[in-house]
Amino acid sequence: MAKAEDIFQKRLEKHHDELRWLYMELYQNDSMFAELCTNMYQYYMNRRQQLKMRDEQREKNPDWFRQNDMLGMMLYIDNFAGNLKEMQKKLSYLASCNVNCIHLMPFLDSPKGRSDGGYAVADFRKVRPDLGTMEDLAKLADMCHKKDINLCMDFVMNHTSEEHEWAIRARRGEGEYMSRYFFYDNDEIPAKYEATVPQVFPTTAPGNFTYLPEIGYYVMTTFYPYQWDLNYRNPRVFNEMMYQFLFFANQGMDIIRIDAVPYIWKELGTKCRNLPEVHTIVRMMRMIGEIVCPSVLLLGEVVMEPEKVVPYFGTIEKPECHMLYNVTTMATTWNCVATKDIRLLKRQMDIVNNLPKEYTFLNYLRCHDDIGWGLDYSVLQQWGMEEIPHKRFLNDYFTGKTENSVSRGELYNEDPITQDARFCGTTASMCGIESARLENDLSKIDKAVELDVMLHAYMLAQSGIPMLYSGDEIAQLNDYRYKENPDKAGDSRYIHRGKFQWDLAEKRKESTSVQGKVFWALDKLETIRRKEAVFQASANVYTYDVHNDSVLCIMRENGSDVFFGIFNFSDREETAWIQEDGIFTDLMAGGKIEVKNITLPGYGFRWTKGEKKLPK
Repeated sequence: MAKAEDIFQKRLEKHHDELRWLYMELYQNDSMFAELCTNMYQYYMNRRQQLKMRDEQREKNPDWFRQNDMLGMMLYIDNFAGNLKEMQKKLSYLASCNVNCIHLMPFLDSPKGRSDGGYAVADFRKVRPDLGTMEDLAKLADMCHKKDINLCMDFVMNHTSEEHEWAIRARRGEGEYMSRYFFYDNDEIPAKYEATVPQVFPTTAPGNFTYLPEIGYYVMTTFYPYQWDLNYRNPRVFNEMMYQFLFFANQGMDIIRIDAVPYIWKELGTKCRNLPEVHTIVRMMRMIGEIVCPSVLLLGEVVMEPEKVVPYFGTIEKPECHMLYNVTTMATTWNCVATKDIRLLKRQMDIVNNLPKEYTFLNYLRCHDDIGWGLDYSVLQQWGMEEIPHKRFLNDYFTGKTENSVSRGELYNEDPITQDARFCGTTASMCGIESARLENDLSKIDKAVELDVMLHAYMLAQSGIPMLYSGDEIAQLNDYRYKENPDKAGDSRYIHRGKFQWDLAEKRKESTSVQGKVFWALDKLETIRRKEAVFQASANVYTYDVHNDSVLCIMRENGSDVFFGIFNFSDREETAWIQEDGIFTDLMAGGKIEVKNITLPGYGFRWTKGEKKLPK
């Protein structure tokens, strides 16, 4: 085995010139760059031997995360298991869900009641006391690795809590720490920023600055007043945050999700979104990781329209994020459920499918956050759907206010002036399982389960890595008990952040229960996806026009294997007008099938696989 110093130097030499050039372009500071390199070496030397071995194995197989056995689940430690030690006891359940990547939602120390769900970090080196310790986190990572499970965490780079040590010292007037944020002693500069910078939460947290009367300064707070934006113009901020990144890599994290990455760089006179310097920072972060901990992946959270998301992959020659969330497709999927119209989804999937195969999206139906209706309204307008009325329709549909809706949920950040709002609810409640159970209507329950399963089947057929949201595998419903907690009552996102219901999980063993129907359908889909070569990342993926605006068809080709996934987004029987030669296998039901003008029941789907004749 090569000496550790030699391995580090070889990796550093590969990236040194570009890393130094980009660093100097931003900071023009040789001493700070030298400090960064020195600390990178120290973090590498302090990296546990089993993690270094993991690095070397994955350097030999850099596409390890693109394999069709990858399946993730995002969860809250306290809701799912109580704490990090108890998480170790739940790994067998997660394995039974076919999960080999666990995304732990924010777990670092943050102020109670002023944390935005954990995204206002007070101490990057301390786990929330009720969840355990950093040693518990490292032990969980080790146990996950022994079971071939990857661990993912959120890394909040854009801001700190107002109770972070830096913020406390800045509030005291210490210039060194004030320079790590954006402080102004009058409102002249803040007013200029406000003229061009959009508001993230105009109803609950208007404006982009917070006035601190006790010291007579304004501080930039893009999200909430207790989240102070970091100033990445200061090289000390960049260096220190990279040390935090490497610290978490050394705890055993396999994937680090960069939160709110488009917001990192601020420039007066701009929208302070997606600026070129952001890409410089992410590119440097990618190289730092490849030098110190090359098995660690960067997952970018970019909640933007598609043309602004893709650049965060970087280029094939100079990559940035390894993976990005497929946010737009998620929102458009639910638009299809409400409208019974798949045209916009098909159009967007065509764009994604034409991207280089190295660009890996993380696909999901639901996550911890609200659903913002950031759809392509320029296209929808061509089909008679105007932005404001259409957003109102979607929110009315998913809150159960329209006549034909079975969905249940609540709005988030409703703005009476713009009439805009976001939506919150679990997958099962959005599919109608909640309302059907309240009505005790067995036929409606069956139909809602069919929609739930069909949507998961469609999600699993996409290009990229599927990510489940904890509780979706057992059709967990909205939890309205958050309203009883004064720290949560004002945030409707907690409706889908309820405690994991282990009593319901036991019912998954009953084949006739709602939990059993969903769980075992997902298990079968996941098993097929894992075994069939047509689901490999190397497959060519297309949408196939079946001449029915309610039916989506996904075609996958890999070698001689060809797959057709056909999904009915309507609650009525629909026909996929398709004519394919040959005999196909019905992957779910078994047996042979012809792929010719297939009629599907409401919310029905088919997964079929056949062989095509290759040229001799």
